[in-house]
Amino acid sequence: MAKKKAHHEEHVDESWLLPYSDLLTLLLALFIVMFAISQVDKEKLQKMASEFEAIFSGQTSILEEESSPSAVLQDSSIPQPDNYALEDSLMNQLKLIIEEDIKSKGYEDRVKVVLTKEGLEISILDVMLFDSGDAEVLQSVHPLLLQIADTLSRVDNDIKVAGHTDNVPINNDQYRSNWDLSAMRAINVMNFLVDQGGLQPERFLIQCFSEYSPIADNSTVEGRAKNRRVEIFLTRKYPRAGSEAISGES
Repeated sequence: MAKKKAHHEEHVDESWLLPYSDLLTLLLALFIVMFAISQVDKEKLQKMASEFEAIFSGQTSILEEESSPSAVLQDSSIPQPDNYALEDSLMNQLKLIIEEDIKSKGYEDRVKVVLTKEGLEISILDVMLFDSGDAEVLQSVHPLLLQIADTLSRVDNDIKVAGHTDNVPINNDQYRSNWDLSAMRAINVMNFLVDQGGLQPERFLIQCFSEYSPIADNSTVEGRAKNRRVEIFLTRKYPRAGSEAISGES
């Protein structure tokens, strides 16, 4: 009887599984890297959005909080905001607000507002603020000073208050000279802006010039009247060197 031939089963070649598994591993690694990159980009975008929002809302920006050289917003490829232009635009808005207050009260001929390279200057003639030879702030000007204080409270820039006199000597029981008078007038205006206007005292700097910084001819009555004044300066944080007056007097 003939023997049946032994049946040998053929085994499938599985060597292809090794490169296939390597390919899957590489693809997984690629997807992980791509996912990580996308997350970093989202973080950068969020930081950028937060920075611009802070700039236009007056909040502390990321630039002020982050000192790391690797900070996203310090990347030279990202345009940095023009601080001078932003501040100048803001000061122009404050100027318009103050001018409107002055106009509504009919003080255009006694209060001048001008935006200069130093900052926003509010010049008030002494006839509005004080009696002759005195430094006590008149009650009639309180509403205007309160409006000015309210407007200046919208920013945190430093404020200078400067007192000026004409060249007519003074020597009474209260003030020995025009130096004393100009200093006390500036101090009293500052005290009002702090005590009644609610402005922070640490923002202020007092200056007195006596008769030595005139803006008009002291040989005429009209000139002397213009020289007797108190100036309130909202100083710039970001000055532009060499710039001239930005806006004319109101």
